[in-house]
Amino acid sequence: MTIIQNLISFILHIDQHLVEIIQQFGVWSYGILFSIVFVETGIVIFPFLPGDSLLFASGAFATRGAFNIALLLLVFFTAAVLGDTVNYQIGKKVGTSIRPNSLIGRIINQEKMAKAENFFNRHGGKTIVIARFMPFIRTFIPFVAGASRMSYNSFFFYNVVGAALWVGLCTMAGYFFGNIPFIQENFSTVLLLIIFVSVLPALIGFAKSRSKRK
Repeated sequence: MTIIQNLISFILHIDQHLVEIIQQFGVWSYGILFSIVFVETGIVIFPFLPGDSLLFASGAFATRGAFNIALLLLVFFTAAVLGDTVNYQIGKKVGTSIRPNSLIGRIINQEKMAKAENFFNRHGGKTIVIARFMPFIRTFIPFVAGASRMSYNSFFFYNVVGAALWVGLCTMAGYFFGNIPFIQENFSTVLLLIIFVSVLPALIGFAKSRSKRK
Protein backbone atom coordinates (compact mmCIF):
# COMPACT_ATOMS: atom_id res chain seq x y z
CA MET A 1 0.00 0.00 0.00
CA THR A 2 1.16 3.54 -0.71
CA ILE A 3 1.53 6.21 1.97
CA ILE A 4 -1.73 7.86 0.83
CA GLN A 5 -3.59 4.53 0.96
CA ASN A 6 -2.22 3.84 4.44
CA LEU A 7 -3.30 7.30 5.58
CA ILE A 8 -6.82 6.89 4.18
CA SER A 9 -7.06 3.47 5.84
CA PHE A 10 -5.92 4.95 9.15
CA ILE A 11 -8.51 7.74 8.97
CA LEU A 12 -11.40 5.48 7.92
CA HIS A 13 -10.54 2.61 10.28
CA ILE A 14 -8.95 4.48 13.14
CA ASP A 15 -10.50 2.17 15.74
CA GLN A 16 -8.80 -0.88 14.23
CA HIS A 17 -5.46 0.90 13.97
CA LEU A 18 -5.71 2.12 17.55
CA VAL A 19 -5.96 -1.50 18.66
CA GLU A 20 -2.78 -2.29 16.72
CA ILE A 21 -0.98 0.74 18.18
CA ILE A 22 -1.95 -0.18 21.75
CA GLN A 23 -0.92 -3.81 21.27
CA GLN A 24 2.44 -2.94 19.70
CA PHE A 25 3.50 0.11 21.68
CA GLY A 26 1.73 -0.11 25.03
CA VAL A 27 2.39 3.01 27.13
CA TRP A 28 4.24 4.61 24.18
CA SER A 29 0.85 4.85 22.47
CA TYR A 30 0.39 8.15 24.32
CA GLY A 31 3.42 9.51 22.47
CA ILE A 32 2.00 8.45 19.13
CA LEU A 33 -1.34 10.12 19.88
CA PHE A 34 0.50 13.25 21.00
CA SER A 35 2.46 13.31 17.72
CA ILE A 36 -0.64 12.96 15.54
CA VAL A 37 -2.51 15.82 17.24
CA PHE A 38 0.61 18.00 17.39
CA VAL A 39 1.36 17.61 13.68
CA GLU A 40 -2.30 18.01 12.65
CA THR A 41 -2.59 21.29 14.53
CA GLY A 42 1.02 22.49 14.27
CA ILE A 43 2.08 21.96 10.65
CA VAL A 44 -0.02 23.85 8.13
CA ILE A 45 0.53 21.33 5.31
CA PHE A 46 -0.85 18.38 7.33
CA PRO A 47 -4.52 19.31 7.86
CA PHE A 48 -5.73 15.89 6.68
CA LEU A 49 -4.60 13.95 9.76
CA PRO A 50 -7.44 12.72 12.04
CA GLY A 51 -8.55 15.01 14.85
CA ASP A 52 -12.12 14.81 16.16
CA SER A 53 -12.47 11.11 15.33
CA LEU A 54 -9.10 10.31 16.96
CA LEU A 55 -10.13 12.06 20.19
CA PHE A 56 -13.52 10.31 20.26
CA ALA A 57 -12.07 6.87 19.52
CA SER A 58 -9.32 7.30 22.13
CA GLY A 59 -11.92 8.33 24.71
CA ALA A 60 -13.93 5.21 23.91
CA PHE A 61 -10.82 3.04 24.34
CA ALA A 62 -10.19 4.72 27.70
CA THR A 63 -13.61 3.46 28.84
CA ARG A 64 -12.37 -0.07 28.12
CA GLY A 65 -9.21 0.50 30.16
CA ALA A 66 -6.79 0.89 27.25
CA PHE A 67 -5.92 4.47 28.29
CA ASN A 68 -5.99 6.44 31.51
CA ILE A 69 -8.57 9.12 30.79
CA ALA A 70 -6.85 11.84 32.87
CA LEU A 71 -3.48 11.22 31.21
CA LEU A 72 -5.14 11.02 27.80
CA LEU A 73 -6.79 14.42 28.27
CA LEU A 74 -3.48 15.92 29.39
CA VAL A 75 -1.62 14.48 26.39
CA PHE A 76 -4.19 15.73 23.89
CA PHE A 77 -4.50 19.14 25.53
CA THR A 78 -0.72 19.67 25.60
CA ALA A 79 -0.34 18.54 21.99
CA ALA A 80 -3.17 20.84 20.84
CA VAL A 81 -1.82 23.91 22.64
CA LEU A 82 1.79 23.33 21.54
CA GLY A 83 0.69 22.54 17.99
CA ASP A 84 -1.22 25.79 17.56
CA THR A 85 1.63 27.71 19.21
CA VAL A 86 4.19 26.31 16.78
CA ASN A 87 1.84 26.95 13.85
CA TYR A 88 1.38 30.56 14.98
CA GLN A 89 5.14 31.10 15.25
CA ILE A 90 5.75 29.58 11.80
CA GLY A 91 3.08 31.86 10.34
CA LYS A 92 4.60 34.87 12.07
CA LYS A 93 8.08 34.14 10.70
CA VAL A 94 7.35 33.01 7.15
CA GLY A 95 3.70 33.88 6.50
CA THR A 96 4.38 37.16 4.73
CA SER A 97 7.37 35.87 2.75
CA ILE A 98 6.07 32.63 1.27
CA ARG A 99 6.39 32.28 -2.50
CA PRO A 100 3.06 32.24 -4.39
CA ASN A 101 4.13 29.20 -6.43
CA SER A 102 5.19 27.16 -3.37
CA LEU A 103 3.01 24.48 -1.76
CA ILE A 104 2.02 26.76 1.12
CA GLY A 105 1.67 29.68 -1.27
CA ARG A 106 -1.00 27.79 -3.22
CA ILE A 107 -2.92 27.23 0.00
CA ILE A 108 -2.41 30.66 1.57
CA ASN A 109 -2.06 33.89 -0.40
CA GLN A 110 -1.95 37.57 0.57
CA GLU A 111 -5.63 38.05 -0.21
CA LYS A 112 -6.54 35.31 2.27
CA MET A 113 -4.16 36.85 4.81
CA ALA A 114 -5.93 40.21 4.51
CA LYS A 115 -9.36 38.61 4.83
CA ALA A 116 -8.24 36.64 7.88
CA GLU A 117 -6.82 39.75 9.52
CA ASN A 118 -10.08 41.64 8.91
CA PHE A 119 -12.00 38.70 10.33
CA PHE A 120 -9.82 38.72 13.45
CA ASN A 121 -10.41 42.46 13.83
CA ARG A 122 -14.19 42.00 13.60
CA HIS A 123 -14.66 38.80 15.59
CA GLY A 124 -11.62 38.68 17.85
CA GLY A 125 -10.21 35.61 19.49
CA LYS A 126 -13.37 33.51 19.21
CA THR A 127 -12.07 32.64 15.72
CA ILE A 128 -9.35 30.52 17.34
CA VAL A 129 -11.88 28.70 19.53
CA ILE A 130 -14.41 28.02 16.75
CA ALA A 131 -11.70 26.81 14.37
CA ARG A 132 -10.79 24.00 16.79
CA PHE A 133 -13.96 22.17 15.79
CA MET A 134 -13.42 22.51 12.03
CA PRO A 135 -10.99 20.09 10.33
CA PHE A 136 -8.52 21.70 7.90
CA ILE A 137 -9.52 25.16 9.14
CA ARG A 138 -8.09 24.50 12.63
CA THR A 139 -4.72 23.82 10.98
CA PHE A 140 -4.97 26.89 8.77
CA ILE A 141 -6.13 29.52 11.29
CA PRO A 142 -3.11 29.56 13.69
CA PHE A 143 -0.75 30.05 10.74
CA VAL A 144 -2.81 32.93 9.42
CA ALA A 145 -3.08 34.40 12.93
CA GLY A 146 0.70 34.50 13.17
CA ALA A 147 1.14 35.86 9.66
CA SER A 148 -1.47 38.54 10.41
CA ARG A 149 0.49 39.57 13.53
CA MET A 150 -2.36 38.82 15.93
CA SER A 151 -1.29 39.60 19.50
CA TYR A 152 0.37 36.46 20.90
CA ASN A 153 -1.03 36.98 24.40
CA SER A 154 -4.53 37.13 22.97
CA PHE A 155 -3.85 34.19 20.67
CA PHE A 156 -2.44 32.05 23.50
CA PHE A 157 -5.47 32.68 25.73
CA TYR A 158 -7.94 31.57 23.06
CA ASN A 159 -5.59 28.77 22.05
CA VAL A 160 -5.79 27.33 25.57
CA VAL A 161 -9.57 27.84 25.82
CA GLY A 162 -10.16 26.28 22.40
CA ALA A 163 -7.88 23.32 23.12
CA ALA A 164 -9.59 22.66 26.46
CA LEU A 165 -13.06 22.72 24.89
CA TRP A 166 -12.08 20.67 21.83
CA VAL A 167 -10.16 17.99 23.71
CA GLY A 168 -12.61 17.88 26.60
CA LEU A 169 -15.79 17.61 24.54
CA CYS A 170 -14.55 15.20 21.87
CA THR A 171 -12.58 12.89 24.17
CA MET A 172 -15.20 12.78 26.94
CA ALA A 173 -17.93 12.16 24.36
CA GLY A 174 -16.07 9.00 23.39
CA TYR A 175 -15.49 8.15 27.06
CA PHE A 176 -19.16 8.45 28.03
CA PHE A 177 -20.84 7.17 24.86
CA GLY A 178 -18.23 4.81 23.40
CA ASN A 179 -19.47 1.83 25.45
CA ILE A 180 -23.09 2.11 24.38
CA PRO A 181 -23.87 -1.21 22.60
CA PHE A 182 -25.23 0.47 19.45
CA ILE A 183 -22.12 2.64 19.11
CA GLN A 184 -19.82 -0.30 19.79
CA GLU A 185 -21.55 -2.35 17.10
CA ASN A 186 -21.35 0.50 14.57
CA PHE A 187 -18.13 2.17 15.74
CA SER A 188 -16.56 2.69 12.30
CA THR A 189 -19.81 4.17 10.98
CA VAL A 190 -20.02 6.52 13.97
CA LEU A 191 -16.46 7.71 13.36
CA LEU A 192 -17.23 8.36 9.68
CA LEU A 193 -20.32 10.32 10.75
CA ILE A 194 -18.18 12.41 13.11
CA ILE A 195 -15.77 13.17 10.26
CA PHE A 196 -18.66 14.12 7.94
CA VAL A 197 -20.36 16.38 10.50
CA SER A 198 -17.08 18.10 11.38
CA VAL A 199 -16.23 18.93 7.75
CA LEU A 200 -19.81 19.91 6.85
CA PRO A 201 -19.42 23.63 7.78
CA ALA A 202 -16.35 23.89 5.56
CA LEU A 203 -18.19 22.21 2.67
CA ILE A 204 -21.14 24.57 3.09
CA GLY A 205 -18.82 27.59 3.16
CA PHE A 206 -17.04 26.36 0.03
CA ALA A 207 -20.37 25.84 -1.77
CA LYS A 208 -21.54 29.34 -0.82
CA SER A 209 -18.31 30.94 -2.05
CA ARG A 210 -18.59 29.06 -5.34
CA SER A 211 -22.20 30.18 -5.83
CA LYS A 212 -21.27 33.82 -5.13
CA ARG A 213 -18.50 33.68 -7.74
CA LYS A 214 -20.94 32.32 -10.31
